[in-house]
Amino acid sequence: MLNKKQRSLSVVLLIYLICFVFRILEYFLLRTDKTFLGEAFVHKLIGIAVLFIIVKIYSLKLSEVGFRKQKVLPNLLIGLSFGTATFIFAYSVEILILRFQENFDLLKLYVSAYSVEENTGDQTAFIFFLICIIGNIINVIMEEGIFRGLFQKLLERKYAFITSAVLASVLFGIWHIISPLRSYLDGTISMGGFITTSIMLITTSALVGFKFAMMTKLTENLYVAMGDHFVNNTIVNMLHVISDTGTDELMVIRISIAQSVSFIAILLWYIVVQCKNKTESIR
Repeated sequence: MLNKKQRSLSVVLLIYLICFVFRILEYFLLRTDKTFLGEAFVHKLIGIAVLFIIVKIYSLKLSEVGFRKQKVLPNLLIGLSFGTATFIFAYSVEILILRFQENFDLLKLYVSAYSVEENTGDQTAFIFFLICIIGNIINVIMEEGIFRGLFQKLLERKYAFITSAVLASVLFGIWHIISPLRSYLDGTISMGGFITTSIMLITTSALVGFKFAMMTKLTENLYVAMGDHFVNNTIVNMLHVISDTGTDELMVIRISIAQSVSFIAILLWYIVVQCKNKTESIR
């Protein structure tokens, strides 16, 4: 391809549009997340195929977009451990708040499906845990491979890391508007609810995407971010806080605490590494 460097942003936007069209088709036509599967995974599989096709077209190696062969399991375990630790802290704070209100009942393990209005379902059969895990493995491979792997690689041919990460993260944030949009068009939330939820999801997802970008930059692979991403997506749909007045009533607070703590930790790590690199370059 000619002028690949100059056309990086245009190519990224085209790939994004292709993936987004398939996302729309699944959410509005197939609605697989509303079936017993509880996961919208078809467009993610297509996204993985798109990833491999573009990597081939650009004569890249999978290692160049973050899928390195070295230390795959150790890096995944680091990401899983980091995500688990932040959510242990977040769940603990949530439980302390409920205990202070004398409202905490118990923690309960079952599979629910995410919905803008509320998590739905109460499945305890092994098959649903398996579907949830497999669906989220597909999800993290596609989203980390596309947004933090391919997009970051293409954008950094023209822009600095921070600019590339911001652009890819904004796209990642907009990626999450589809669920509240469908809920609004289906009439299950109001226009005000759609606007509020969309702003929250876009902003939160963009910040989380930027965190994953920093993790990928710091570790030079996608696996740590994939491990953290996997925990983020699965734990809130598997481990539920039951109170005397409902289920997961403080889930937004829980997620906000976990993401804030993890974002600050990774940001500090990134700043320390950057300062260290600058100091060494001066010597």
